[in-house]
Amino acid sequence: MDLDDTAARLGVPVEEVDRVHRLAGERPSAPLPAKADAPALLDRLAVRPDDAAEIMAGWPDPDSPLWAPELRWLLDRSIALVRADLGGHEWLAPGPALPRERGPAWRHLYVYAYLALVDVVRGYHRDHGVPDSVSWVTLADLGRNLAIDRRMHREGWPVMQSWLTLHARGAVYELGRLQHHRGDTAISLHIPESGPMTPEAVAASLDEARAFFPRHFPDEHYTEFSCASWLLDPQLREYLPEDSNIVRFQRRFELEPYEETEGPDADVEVLRFVFRTLTTPLDRLPRRTALQRAVVDHLKAGRHWQWRCGRFPI
Repeated sequence: MDLDDTAARLGVPVEEVDRVHRLAGERPSAPLPAKADAPALLDRLAVRPDDAAEIMAGWPDPDSPLWAPELRWLLDRSIALVRADLGGHEWLAPGPALPRERGPAWRHLYVYAYLALVDVVRGYHRDHGVPDSVSWVTLADLGRNLAIDRRMHREGWPVMQSWLTLHARGAVYELGRLQHHRGDTAISLHIPESGPMTPEAVAASLDEARAFFPRHFPDEHYTEFSCASWLLDPQLREYLPEDSNIVRFQRRFELEPYEETEGPDADVEVLRFVFRTLTTPLDRLPRRTALQRAVVDHLKAGRHWQWRCGRFPI
């Protein structure tokens, strides 16, 4: 194939196409579910009706005029790329960020890749004895992230498409209030948008993880929980009461020394997670909660948030 021509047709840098070509190679892909079965699957994955309608409208039917050869190549090789790392736990981009305004096939290409991998990763779950209930609640993060992307006026998906390859490879499991991400010696914690982060809910999720991983991954030995997030920024204590859920969550962790150049831009991540927007002026952001007021006041004062890493023993 001509990588330069494919990249030009996709409207992405040739380096991104070359990366997919190298990582996927001739490895096997996986078929999409039958189109007739897709609505029920999307419902099971908590995909909202408006997002599901778009996904069905862009479905990669063999004779669909929406799917140019370069798109079909990228879909096939993206599936192969992710499948080749089944069981892996590092962040993995499934392919380049596409010009999504070109239509539903472009907008949801990586959703179709995720759908093709559902049976693959569920087979991996079954091999490890993971209950169906955990599999489905974990994989239903697809619907949650599509809804967030819609709220963000399509600003969120480039980050989310890499995040969701963790689910599709069996690296992340949603156990109660928290998502638990397999690693080397630490289980990384992620906090989905799923209600109050009460100390009781956090403790129950941690207890569930303490039993889950030795049972289903007995060859992996974890010594600590870890988290990397703006939620661990000690500056939040200047604004939030000591009994707030965030402050009580922070108290669990021993923070690593702050490295200004480590991790993503915390100012951007705070806006992404607290307000689900990256473009709204500070003066127009809501101030209904103590956290919203803290974020806005801190940034308007010319200060910056920190991306902090912390750990505590299992």
